[in-house]
Amino acid sequence: MPSAAALVTIAAVSAVGGAVNAIAGGGTLLTFPALLGLGIPAISANATSTVALWPGSFASLYGYRHQVAGAEAWARRLVLPSLAGGLVGALLLLATSEERFRALVPWLVLGATVLFALNGPAMRWLQQRTAATPESATDHPRLPTTAGMVLQFLVGAYGGYFGAGAGIMMLASFRYMGLKNIHQMNGLKNINGLTFNFIAAATFALKGLVLWPIALVMALGSSAGGYLMAGLAQRVPQAWVRGAVTVIGIASAAWLFVAQR
Repeated sequence: MPSAAALVTIAAVSAVGGAVNAIAGGGTLLTFPALLGLGIPAISANATSTVALWPGSFASLYGYRHQVAGAEAWARRLVLPSLAGGLVGALLLLATSEERFRALVPWLVLGATVLFALNGPAMRWLQQRTAATPESATDHPRLPTTAGMVLQFLVGAYGGYFGAGAGIMMLASFRYMGLKNIHQMNGLKNINGLTFNFIAAATFALKGLVLWPIALVMALGSSAGGYLMAGLAQRVPQAWVRGAVTVIGIASAAWLFVAQR
């Protein structure tokens, strides 16, 4: 059972993470290193973070459904690859030893931080290339090919294994598959992220990897932070928040590299 001080600390970090997610995303880059800093084993920290953050994503499901209006066939076509990928990723994590996963963690955090830093420029590029007009909203390419579904499976596997940074991978893959409407791409990203995180979270829970007191505190903290920040999210420059999260992510990766020596 974690100490009261540890629970208070992770609640505070989760609240900040929830607020960051409400503005620009990337809250996992704060909460996951914080769990490691509290001495929680890396695999349990990853599993607990996945379970704790899933309810917040589920609460926004209704909005996601509106985002994919007109692309429902895409959503149905990609659900199974996301589920299968998330399950494979979770099973790969279970098959990874604690020692090996801890060795991978600095690289995973660094890679996710780079993906997060690229998210802003990538979104601006996509918005320029895929301006959402009434015409583009109804101009759909053919359904994902086998190659596209395999690509979504691979993204889902990464999401089930670690997850941070999977969103930008999905946006890039949807553009490769031929989607042109940025709002639909975001909606599909959110629904598929919810899907592979669900199967991963369920797998971790069934295998007993989740530290439930911490998961509950994290869920409450991130929900509170996101709720309190929701009204201010439009007033806080995303560039500032993205810069701060990027710096924290790089610092966390550096700390993790040094801690391994």
